[in-house]
Amino acid sequence: MVQQNLAEPYDPEAVADYRQEAHVFLSRAWEYLAAGDLHQASEKGWGAAAWMAKAVAVTHGWVYQTHAEFGAVLNNAKALTGNDRIFDLKSAAYSLHVNYYTRKRFLSHEAIEHDLGYMTELLDTLEPLTTPAANRPAGG
Repeated sequence: MVQQNLAEPYDPEAVADYRQEAHVFLSRAWEYLAAGDLHQASEKGWGAAAWMAKAVAVTHGWVYQTHAEFGAVLNNAKALTGNDRIFDLKSAAYSLHVNYYTRKRFLSHEAIEHDLGYMTELLDTLEPLTTPAANRPAGG
């Protein structure tokens, strides 16, 4: 049986939308953290990572339809770049996602702040991968 390709076709407008929304989510994550809403800070941090990963997936023709595919996209990004740091950043993103389902008393402002810093690094690491290879600067 032939499997349907669920990858989105490359669409520069879609990629730009995913990138922009990733930055909006990260900004909101920091706002929620400052307001003490640790659940929303965590989930917006996860959203930032997921949306930037979606931009990368669309750019490269990789499937990303479910949360389970987030890891595959980041594994592909690591393979493409050789940057082992992506593995640590991927773990921090998953940690933020899990926080949303964790009782407030078990959440740590300090840990979430730390992981949101990693999301800043992750967006900076993935963003160059949202340009088609033909348009990417050498070494990127």
